Amino acid sequence: MTAFRSFVIFAGMRTGSNLLEATLNAHDVACFGEAYNPYFIGWPDQQTLYDMTLADREADPQALWRHMVNARKVKGFRYFHDHDPRMFQPLMDDPTCAKIVLTRNPVDSWVSTQLAYATNQWKLNETETPIPAQVEFDAGSFRESLAQTQGFLDRIQQALQMRGQTAFWLNYDDLRDADVMTGLLHWLGRTDLDRVEPAQDQVPQNPRPMAEKVTNFASMQAELVAADPFQLHRIPGFEPRRGPAVPSFLTVETGRGLLFMPVRGGPSGPVESWLSALGGVERDLTQNALRQWKRAHPGHRAFTVLRHPLPRAWDAFHAMMAARNPDLRGLLRQVHRVPLPPDEDLQALTEAEKLPIFAVFLDFLRRNLNGQTGLATHPGWASQSEVLAGFSRFGAPDLVAREDRMAEDLGFLARAAGIERDGPAPEPLPEVLDDPALRRAAKAAYLRDYVAFGFLDRP
Repeated sequence: MTAFRSFVIFAGMRTGSNLLEATLNAHDVACFGEAYNPYFIGWPDQQTLYDMTLADREADPQALWRHMVNARKVKGFRYFHDHDPRMFQPLMDDPTCAKIVLTRNPVDSWVSTQLAYATNQWKLNETETPIPAQVEFDAGSFRESLAQTQGFLDRIQQALQMRGQTAFWLNYDDLRDADVMTGLLHWLGRTDLDRVEPAQDQVPQNPRPMAEKVTNFASMQAELVAADPFQLHRIPGFEPRRGPAVPSFLTVETGRGLLFMPVRGGPSGPVESWLSALGGVERDLTQNALRQWKRAHPGHRAFTVLRHPLPRAWDAFHAMMAARNPDLRGLLRQVHRVPLPPDEDLQALTEAEKLPIFAVFLDFLRRNLNGQTGLATHPGWASQSEVLAGFSRFGAPDLVAREDRMAEDLGFLARAAGIERDGPAPEPLPEVLDDPALRRAAKAAYLRDYVAFGFLDRP
């Protein structure tokens, strides 16, 4: 058996990884938390690990891991789907890095995560009282979480298979089984331990029936039945490759039917308004539901609309500033040198004041899209060529339109589906973007899209 020098726990939020870490630490197998979480290093509020700061780790992510590999005893950390993507391949390439894969029923995991957000109770010991709470099941949020989990596990499994390696697979229920924990520690090299008892300093936080945790339990059951519980159509989730994003698709019944496959950051607002004027819009589709819709609408047409990379990045910039995610903005300020003012001053920025910040943001996008940062690529700024490649894993659009021609192009497509209506007019381009330096920065960030789709330097 391979003598392991380090280990990684592949897991997700609310899968029991804190309990597993506590069990390992209690038996002298050090686990350093979420060592590659983009927002902190190891644990929240911790400033350094092995004397490395967040900025040090960002500059040389493998250096932190080398400290663990070179330690006298086997050491490791927890790694989630949105942790530093630069570390995935080095970890998988090293056969002396033990891979532990921890999973949990995705419904339990999602509900537990929402309850933790609602109560701010992320861990519970024997002396603490759980706060009773209920959450509403959100089908769209659950589908997104499920797709991320499926994609992450698919990626791990394929990487193991390609390298002829194996992992120690654990389910949430295994974490309180002393026999399983003993086997895990023996596998990691602690064969001197006769028996490993699970850590006792953490207790289950929500040991209630699911019907008592969710306000719309019947709706949740109906959604899960429609969500293909046997995973006959698994969604790949390789990064920076994109999944098909079917829940974001929109359909209308008018004529022979239209299917809109939106690109995040594109002109979705005008297109959705145009579709609504044609008839009732259906959204939040599953892959199974969309296949049924396609079968029921022979002669339908599917389309997407591309936006020039510069105004699309401008849209992503504003979405980032408006998002309810102060941690992302803090990370951009502290690690990626994007000179954002404090959150309370963002709304007061003038267009002229935004431009130098936007220029630095474009350089961050260039590095992020090239896999040179520890932050996973956000769908709102992912390359449009990758988004379309993700669509093709479910079905390619009949028409790839451009925003500046969508009135003509979508009108042509609509008539092919039996609808006599011109497409929507494009939104005007912000004048402040007519800047040579910004055009160069956008092209440097999105060169692949410029080449793939023939975008001109000037929108």
